[in-house]
Amino acid sequence: PDEEYDSLLDEFLVAVKAKWPECLLQFEDFSQPHCFTLLERYRKKMRCFNDDIQGTGAVVAAGFLNAVRLSGIPLNEQVIVFYGAGSAGVGVAEQIMGIMAARGMDRETARRAFYLVDTKGLVTTNRGDKLQEHKVPWARTDQAVQLKDLVEIIRALRPTALIGLSGTPGVFTEEAIREMAKHRERPIIFPLSNPTSKAECSAEQAYTWTDGRAIFAAGSPFAPVTLNGVVHTPGQGNNMYIFPGLGMGSFLSRASEVSDEMILAASEALVECVSEEMLSRGTIYPPLSSIREISVKIAVRVMEKAREQGLNGVSYPSADVPQFVEQNMWTPAYFHSQ
Repeated sequence: PDEEYDSLLDEFLVAVKAKWPECLLQFEDFSQPHCFTLLERYRKKMRCFNDDIQGTGAVVAAGFLNAVRLSGIPLNEQVIVFYGAGSAGVGVAEQIMGIMAARGMDRETARRAFYLVDTKGLVTTNRGDKLQEHKVPWARTDQAVQLKDLVEIIRALRPTALIGLSGTPGVFTEEAIREMAKHRERPIIFPLSNPTSKAECSAEQAYTWTDGRAIFAAGSPFAPVTLNGVVHTPGQGNNMYIFPGLGMGSFLSRASEVSDEMILAASEALVECVSEEMLSRGTIYPPLSSIREISVKIAVRVMEKAREQGLNGVSYPSADVPQFVEQNMWTPAYFHSQ
């Protein structure tokens, strides 16, 4: 029963804070609806974040912003279909909407760019079922006809981006991808479900079915694809880009909470790790081999945002923040004994 579940977690989290009052807690792989209620219950009581909701959201939002730069369609003209309306899907939508708002769009105007699809079709207020609480803010009110099939949804909405977080392998069919490519010169296709066996489509399929025009990123690694003599290197929206820097910045600043603005700052920092030269090659994420440098940049931005919001529990001069972060990073070193 939920009462027993909640009681056990409450007891555990109270004990964690009592034992380690300065620790940062990362929620991982909690089921719905517990993941949302836990985050809301504890985010202002202790230093914590949910990686599936907020970490995934920040990583995908960063990749999406860089994909928008490649697509040639402005952020305020994007039409985004999410296949999968669970914690990860809603988390990603929240982060992208937050970035839109930070760049001048009204939040409710930005929200109208999003169309969420679950197992029953397009999420609307009038399709006849009781929606889970986390879906209600995203339910469309402007759909007279109930759309259930992904191909008919794409045909009707002509999305600029298709983001998969459903855990349903192969659901981005050839017909669906070709329908997208029919309406958009550079369709954004993000099959983000993990592992590779659950991806909504493969990199090879996305590139082949769009004649190499897709802007692609997945949740799992895919090998480069050669098509008509052109090598396409798929992006990977790995949460590893965000949570080390977000966690470290939150901890080093002794932030009283991990705010939405701090997570947004982490996402914006990741966007800036992709240079114009990288973008010209179709790269929307920096190389994971640079994760230590990326994490420093993210931690610095998180600490700066915490201070700007008055959430920091310690003082740190602006000029010294990067050096302070680097000095507090653990460097794995192996010593060989004689």
